[in-house]
Amino acid sequence: MHEVLAKGILSTSNGMNIYRGCTHGCIYCDSRSLCYQMKHDFEDIEVKSNATILLEEALKRKRNKCMIATGAMTDPYIPLENRLQHTRRCLEIINAYEFGVAIHTKSANILRDIDVLKSINEKSKCIVEMTLTTFDEELCKVLEPRVSTTKERFKALNVLRDCGIQTVVWLSPILPFINDTKENLLGILEYCKEAKVYGIICFNMGVTLREGNREYFYQMLDKYFPGLKKRYMDVYGNSYEIVSQNNNQLMNIFYKFCKENHIVSDVNTIFSYMRAYEDKQYKQIEFRFD
Repeated sequence: MHEVLAKGILSTSNGMNIYRGCTHGCIYCDSRSLCYQMKHDFEDIEVKSNATILLEEALKRKRNKCMIATGAMTDPYIPLENRLQHTRRCLEIINAYEFGVAIHTKSANILRDIDVLKSINEKSKCIVEMTLTTFDEELCKVLEPRVSTTKERFKALNVLRDCGIQTVVWLSPILPFINDTKENLLGILEYCKEAKVYGIICFNMGVTLREGNREYFYQMLDKYFPGLKKRYMDVYGNSYEIVSQNNNQLMNIFYKFCKENHIVSDVNTIFSYMRAYEDKQYKQIEFRFD
């Protein structure tokens, strides 16, 4: 790891990344792409040491409350967070200023901060986004080797459900010739049903590959799936969007399952919901005066 003093912490859409880089080791990670202009080794985590100061200053200046999002580029619960606790401190600031939060992770370690998440949710809105890609636990350990397994994430979703915190699952990516099967999809969907997730984000059954992450992905294919790199190159070439040959069948199953189980599958509806701030305390006061 190395520390930097950042100039700002919130994007124009109120997103933040406390860390840059990751040690989860997911073989498909888009954040490795060169277009993000990361000037250090991906596993050498860049830590914004003044993140909490910048966040508090930013929230003090905001005229209107809003949802603060984190986790789009780097998981806020990488192992380094266990020691540094920058994510927790940022959540405490969001809670103190009564903003909402939408936090995206693959780690069951988010439950460490369940007390803060519950407090945020009581005042405004807390949404936890959890990525699920692979129902088979052993395959999950290959594709996402240094992060909570799918079953561990599922258990975390159940805890969040029981605490009244809404959850959204990212069903992405689904890797052609590896986990693009009906059995894998239905296993994940059953987890979502039991956990009573609000919605599932799925653009299609596939993965995106571009310069930087494509090379790493192919290197991992050579290591764990000998011969599969050639198949990818033969079928997809250097395409950015790699869509499973089973896409139509699997997407039909996905939409049918979501409709039958009252899970939101329209991505625009889900994104709108995650961006919409709610002031629950104000609503309760307003109700009492009616």
